[in-house]
Amino acid sequence: MKVAKVINNNIISVINEQNKELMIMGRGIGFQVKAGDPVNKGKIEKIYTLDSKEVSEKFKTLLREVPIEVMEVCEEIIRYAITEYNKKLSDIIYVALTDHINFAIERKKEGYEIKNALMWETKKLYKDEFSIGLEAIKMIKEKLDIELPEDEAGFIALHILNAELNDDVSNIMTITKVTQQILRIVKYHFQIDFDEDSLNYFRFITHLKFFAQRMLNQTYIENKDDYLFHIVKEKHPNAFSCSVKINDYLQKEYQYALTNDEILYLTIHIERVTQR
Repeated sequence: MKVAKVINNNIISVINEQNKELMIMGRGIGFQVKAGDPVNKGKIEKIYTLDSKEVSEKFKTLLREVPIEVMEVCEEIIRYAITEYNKKLSDIIYVALTDHINFAIERKKEGYEIKNALMWETKKLYKDEFSIGLEAIKMIKEKLDIELPEDEAGFIALHILNAELNDDVSNIMTITKVTQQILRIVKYHFQIDFDEDSLNYFRFITHLKFFAQRMLNQTYIENKDDYLFHIVKEKHPNAFSCSVKINDYLQKEYQYALTNDEILYLTIHIERVTQR
């Protein structure tokens, strides 16, 4: 196995027998090495096999900028998600999560923190992913001595979710169709145009995207919080009525009936996105 390119002192690329480029990480593996030299196998710590050329190119750019210590902890987080929670993640996770965590660490060092507007939804709807996020900030503290806030656990959870959502084309098309149709139902029910630059619209779109993925997987959310369900139903009757319309549409088109919890979350989002 010979070096194809030296990315930096700790990252090289090689071309395998199938003529695919592989990224190899290891401390000092690229130091005083040039293309054509044999790879020092004793220094190999991780081999990245990225199927998408676009993702591979983005990853190479990122590798030039990110310290190896950050790369190592990101790899450990991804491995934890895969092994402990059986997550099937697309290659984009190596780019998106590494980039986010590196930037979060830089922000922390500068004393600047960003509040996560989707913390409530993430904690309630995506408990496994949020648990991975909490474990990730523990790893970062232990390995890098950087203490990130809990908001970052939510951001990390969303990156895990996005990597899970990287589905086949037909599923992505269905997710898009379902999201657009629900937006249309809400728009005509309230006779409004959305403020597409608003935070509530962003929250709603994010909720719908992940909801559509759950629907395709026939995964249901059911915490049986009937008390809160009835409170929201009485407090926001118009938004609740719109949720019922959406439920009728989904049952007719996809044979998927919303649980009370799904209607509850949907009603809250509709109420938010339709208020000026």
